Amino acid sequence: MKFPVELFRTCSRVGVVPTRYLLGVNIARQTTTLFERLPLTRDFQTVKTYRCSTSKYGIGELAGSNMTPRGLHRIAKKIGGGWPVGAVFKSREMVGYKWLGAPDGAITHRIFWLEGMEDGFNRGEGRDSFQRFIYIHGPGNEPNIGRPDSHGCVHLCSNDLMPLYDKLPEGTLVWIAEK
Repeated sequence: MKFPVELFRTCSRVGVVPTRYLLGVNIARQTTTLFERLPLTRDFQTVKTYRCSTSKYGIGELAGSNMTPRGLHRIAKKIGGGWPVGAVFKSREMVGYKWLGAPDGAITHRIFWLEGMEDGFNRGEGRDSFQRFIYIHGPGNEPNIGRPDSHGCVHLCSNDLMPLYDKLPEGTLVWIAEK
């Protein structure tokens, strides 16, 4: 993913300062890219690109649509730190392990709970990403990573999600774009 220049325009419009790290999700390519600000500059470099999965229902911001919302988000909450790979979550609570009674757990490993930053687009009544429980998380079925397969969230493999969880603080900006 090329660095999303539109992210800067949106940050300026909503009054948000870009964070040290930025995650960019490219829905068309089913990739997530980690960018890091270069020291003593305003420029960002690509650190790594990961395969991901977005919604099998398409792109959209409306509540109840099960679609992946676009635009500027931030990591509002991190959930799951300290649990081993394979931890399964329901309603953001750890409820078991993939290898012990929950092999098809839909939300696994770690959760970045996203908050939309654009009023009337991905934030606010009927389209609020946080109220829709839009996450970046591990899926129950990692072989499907790389093609649309979620119910609105962004799925990452455990080998990619776990180090990102340790590196990225709450507040990190996430840009979700069609292309």
